[in-house]
Amino acid sequence: MRSTEDRYRTLLDASSNLADQPTVKAVLHSLRDVLSSTSRVHGTELYVLNDEKDSLHVLEFDRDPDAPAFKIGTKVSRIGAAARVLEEQKPVFIPDSSQEMLNHPELAPFAAEVVGRTAYLLPVSTAQKRYGFLSVTKLQGDEFAPEDVEMLRSLASHVAVALECALARDRAELYQRQVVKERDRLRLLLEINNHIVSKLDINELFRSASASIRTYFRNDFTGFWLIDKQSNQLECVVLDFPSGKGSLTAVTGSELSDTDHKKLRAHVPELLSVEGIEKLPAGIVDRLKAESIASMAIAPMLTASGPLGVMTMGSRQPDNFGQEDLDLLSQISSQIALAVDNAIAYGRVTEARDRLEEERLYLESEIRSEYNFEDIVGKSAALRKVLDQVAIVAPTQSTVLLHGETGTGKELFARALHNLSPRRERTFVRLNCAAIPSGLVESELFGHEKGAFTGALMQKKGRFELADHGTLFLDEIGDITLDLQPKLLRALQEQEFERLGSTRTVHVDVRLIAATHRDLDGMIRNNQFREDLFYRLNVFPIEIPPLRERRDDIPLLVHYFVLRHSRQMQKRVKSVPKQAMEVLVNADWPGNIRQLENFIERCVIFTQGEELNVPYAELKKVSDHSVASAAPSFEQAERQAIIDALRAASGRIAGKGGAAERLGLKRTTLQNKMNKLNISRAEYSG
Repeated sequence: MRSTEDRYRTLLDASSNLADQPTVKAVLHSLRDVLSSTSRVHGTELYVLNDEKDSLHVLEFDRDPDAPAFKIGTKVSRIGAAARVLEEQKPVFIPDSSQEMLNHPELAPFAAEVVGRTAYLLPVSTAQKRYGFLSVTKLQGDEFAPEDVEMLRSLASHVAVALECALARDRAELYQRQVVKERDRLRLLLEINNHIVSKLDINELFRSASASIRTYFRNDFTGFWLIDKQSNQLECVVLDFPSGKGSLTAVTGSELSDTDHKKLRAHVPELLSVEGIEKLPAGIVDRLKAESIASMAIAPMLTASGPLGVMTMGSRQPDNFGQEDLDLLSQISSQIALAVDNAIAYGRVTEARDRLEEERLYLESEIRSEYNFEDIVGKSAALRKVLDQVAIVAPTQSTVLLHGETGTGKELFARALHNLSPRRERTFVRLNCAAIPSGLVESELFGHEKGAFTGALMQKKGRFELADHGTLFLDEIGDITLDLQPKLLRALQEQEFERLGSTRTVHVDVRLIAATHRDLDGMIRNNQFREDLFYRLNVFPIEIPPLRERRDDIPLLVHYFVLRHSRQMQKRVKSVPKQAMEVLVNADWPGNIRQLENFIERCVIFTQGEELNVPYAELKKVSDHSVASAAPSFEQAERQAIIDALRAASGRIAGKGGAAERLGLKRTTLQNKMNKLNISRAEYSG
């Protein structure tokens, strides 16, 4: 018999070993190792009470290979020795294990394997809780010594503590797994919700949602199927199958029966194993087999207005989805069904909104802009800035210089300046300096007396006299010749002039508004424009923005011109297609508003119905042509033509065979053009 010291050392070793073990199985294995130093043990099994306390199950075991092979989880009733050890909380000796096993149906088949083997059942309890008991079986023929029993009893209490710690650890790990799973579940639902909020397009929503679903479920494919109202079939809208071979892309559903509709309305999701997949229509089964799909989850998409379709998930792993997965998929399908319903409603609302927008723009085109500046249509920031400047300077008597590209509507702004000025009750007189021969500009500005020149058959008042107490608008002021510019400067500064052929000075009260698309600063550097005249004109400069900087105004302008030209042509053009309007807004319009108006007039001519017919190809061709580059090309061509004519005439300007005759121009007109284009003698002589 071992000494007390040896037993204590064994218990101490056992306690140390048990404390180091991470699992209950390791505890039992350590227990056998400890006992092997003092006695031979055939096996140890730990039986734990269930929640109802009426039965137990095998939680863990550690035994010899030839021990009875019952499994973990095997249940035993709370009867016989098992009941006694739990109630008395004392070790219970079993002289023949086989007899005790016959009392339990689950263990009875193994009774013959333990005939004649003794066992002890030792209570596994702490001060707070009774967990079950520990069964220790000896080899056949071996007996338990009293000191073995005592030591086993002490070891059982150590096992109870280890079990309590292990169960607490298991609960903590289980709770952690549950928390992580719940976090991932909520994260998925939040992602789906964010997709729903941010994606108005159904296809974008489905693609984004399927990516989130694949991350969570680790499935191989996600499919979204909507019911086609006309064919009464499920049509695949989006199939997310990154590793697929393409077999499922052409799947078409059969016509839905009343039973199918009832099943969808019941909103009952279902799991399909290999056997369930086999029951699907043959065409679908073949394609699923081709992709090696072994399990599926299906959830109807249902709203208050009825079923919309189904969501499907598939995996190549058998039984990849559980009931929890199905419940979560059902939640997701409900969310997405609402989004689909809203998207369909959004499409209807958008269509109605676009129709109302077209009607609104059509009506807006019939009124003036909010500034009420005559026919100036628009409300863009660039236009507002110009109109603010117009409103500031209009009440004054100051000269205004309007600068902008051709076709930007400079005359309209000049008229707005006049109509907002104190002179609005008097005459607004305009003259385009580039539209008449340079030799006649002086006569047009200042007038002439009868007989002042050939063809002057009667006295004529000039534009300055006609604009007395009113406003004179000189368009293309940059085209006035250098010899006329001093006379214009005097008329502006002194408000007086003499008619051609007269010595009488005429006094006027005229407010001048000038406009040009030319670079007057550059012309001054090239000695083509007088600097003093520029300063007199440039009292209050206003830069007119090109149409490409006023894209917000294009819809208003389009409807304005459509209304005007359709009335002139007695047509009933009521709307502009949204796509056409987008193309018009995004076009370059190098010719600005003039080009836009001419193009719209052409569109109205082509239009036969109530919707504007826009020739897109012609628009692209027109947009590709740059007026900005065309202007200098024309000047270069004109310059070269004059040089060629001078060379052909051996440098002679006037006379028979001279350059003027060859070009069909007057001598003075040709000389003015040569000065304006800086044509020197060296370029055409020799």
